[in-house]
Amino acid sequence: MEFIQRFQEAGIEDKFFKRKVIVIYGARQTGKTSLVQKIVDRVNEPAIWFNADEFDVAAMLTNKTSVQLKALFGNHKIVVIDEAQRIKNIGISLKLIVDQLKEYQVIATGSSSFDLANKINEPLTGRKWLFQLFPLTFDELANHYSLQTEMRMLEQRLIYGAYPEIVVSENKEEVLKLLASDYLYKDILSFDSIKKSDRIYSLLKALALQTGSPVSYSELSNLTGIDIKTVQKYIDILEQAFIVFRLTAYRKNIRTELKKSRKIYFWDNGLRNAVLGNFDPLDRRTDIGQLWENYIVSERHKFLVYRNSNTKLYFWRTTQNQEIDLIEESSQKLLATEIKWNPRAKKHFSKSFTGNYPDAELQVVSKDNYVNYISGFEF
Repeated sequence: MEFIQRFQEAGIEDKFFKRKVIVIYGARQTGKTSLVQKIVDRVNEPAIWFNADEFDVAAMLTNKTSVQLKALFGNHKIVVIDEAQRIKNIGISLKLIVDQLKEYQVIATGSSSFDLANKINEPLTGRKWLFQLFPLTFDELANHYSLQTEMRMLEQRLIYGAYPEIVVSENKEEVLKLLASDYLYKDILSFDSIKKSDRIYSLLKALALQTGSPVSYSELSNLTGIDIKTVQKYIDILEQAFIVFRLTAYRKNIRTELKKSRKIYFWDNGLRNAVLGNFDPLDRRTDIGQLWENYIVSERHKFLVYRNSNTKLYFWRTTQNQEIDLIEESSQKLLATEIKWNPRAKKHFSKSFTGNYPDAELQVVSKDNYVNYISGFEF
């Protein structure tokens, strides 16, 4: 399979052999293992790989002394542990390697931010470099194929998303369905509190149908037949497994601003469409506005995370249903963005917002000008 250069590649390689663990988070199939393999090949030091999805492999790395670990690693200078969250007390083992076996460079990957973070954060305080890997970004694809080519692929990205295997596959629908199934049954159901896959599926479908709209936990509970506390817990898990992310409502000055509302987006359009079972072309769809908003918000989010931006993302809405799709708050500015598929759509910003936030920058992102907003390209 062709390898598309990833934005994080140089940053990860730069951290090799600096006496810290390199930790790479990301959903399954985002290319973590391929990325590490490419870097390891270039570093050209002997490496040993452990896939902790395999029960016996996880057992090999569980509760071992530094002497036992050194014997296991041998003369290999690079130690790669895939799905490290599967290993009991992995944080303690990694701390032991950093402190006692300083000749080794450890790279740990994980597809569950909650599991892996809980197991490494305290033991590895000051001993780790953290990286997050998303589905392919507009920048990465445009750098690989050319800006003009990637712009021509916009409809494909809105429908099929940008997981590495999907981008290069000729059977995108089939592979996406398998990918969605892998998410639902391998990672999500591995949480011991989840027993019924149909409940997670019904919740994901409800979230997909409400993309771009404020989400009510009580409404989701009514739609799915799942109690509110369980709905909240499941959404937490979906977020920790890098399937969805939440935006909360921006609120500072106005009494009528929503307080506790949230919007939920999918990290990848293709996965959303797989959940709905809808891969129709754009000219036959009724949800093009939702597809476009999910794409722009997720791409902008990835763009900012990869650049270590301190920008926080919100949406804005009042009890009178006045709304702005995306609010970005940083130490430098407040940016309000309306997301419109049609460049000729009416452009309007609520006077309640502009009157109370007079210093905010205002912009409309459409298919005519989206490149500058979600990438490092100028167009």
